[in-house]
Amino acid sequence: MSRPFALILALGLALASPARAQPPIWIVRDADSEILLFGSVHVLPPGLDWGQARLDPWLKTADDLWFELPVDAATEADTGRIAAARGVLPPGASLSSMLSAPARARMARLAPAYGISLEQLNRLEPWFAEVVLAGQAYRKAAATVGAGVEQTISRRAPSRLARRAFETPDLQIALFDQAPLAVQIASLEDTLKEMERDPKAYEGLVAAWQKPDLKGLEREAIEPMRRVSPVLYQRLLADRNAAWTRTLDQRLKGRGRTVVVVGIGHLIGKDGVPARLRGLGYSVEGP
Repeated sequence: MSRPFALILALGLALASPARAQPPIWIVRDADSEILLFGSVHVLPPGLDWGQARLDPWLKTADDLWFELPVDAATEADTGRIAAARGVLPPGASLSSMLSAPARARMARLAPAYGISLEQLNRLEPWFAEVVLAGQAYRKAAATVGAGVEQTISRRAPSRLARRAFETPDLQIALFDQAPLAVQIASLEDTLKEMERDPKAYEGLVAAWQKPDLKGLEREAIEPMRRVSPVLYQRLLADRNAAWTRTLDQRLKGRGRTVVVVGIGHLIGKDGVPARLRGLGYSVEGP
């Protein structure tokens, strides 16, 4: 399952929690600094136990808390506004006309199944159509951003904790919107195929996250993305991981304790942030 955009946006799911959920944690150290790296799933069903309490001791003693984007209502509103402004096709253009015949047929079948107007989808750029499909998948699975890892950790963190972000809404939307059109179309077509073929595939990915089974996550999510869409892999994962690693390298040159919460896809594999920090010579405890 490649689903490049959907992977980053963490398609919703509903599944039972394992007896003892243990999503992976990495701890990076130098002489006077510690960073805890936690890989998130951005959207989850309410009530899912993924071992939130394990982070509480770190949140109580950390100096700063980093997310991909600021976790607040204003940022959420800005992200939606920018996406809606940039994700609409020009007048007279139609998404269906950009797709192959099999993909057009799949979109026509999936739209009503997910409660989406086909007319609405046809007005959207490919990347934004994929986002809209993901959003409907959240709702169908009763999963929400509010129950996701970032929102949960933000609520649990002490108010005195300094909050930081690697990116802005404008930058993050540009990663999608400025991807080559042919790459966007290929990603959407692949997502449509996977949503129809195996609508519950993502449940397996989250179960792997909870165990954790990092080899399974890399095999089922990262490797297909690298193989099917190397441009998106580089744009959405590898390049961002490199940028975040540079930021964390500077943070480690200071002192103190930091908690970093980003999507799990950014922390696994040879291009993941932990591997990059190990490559810089830091001590990295974890998978």
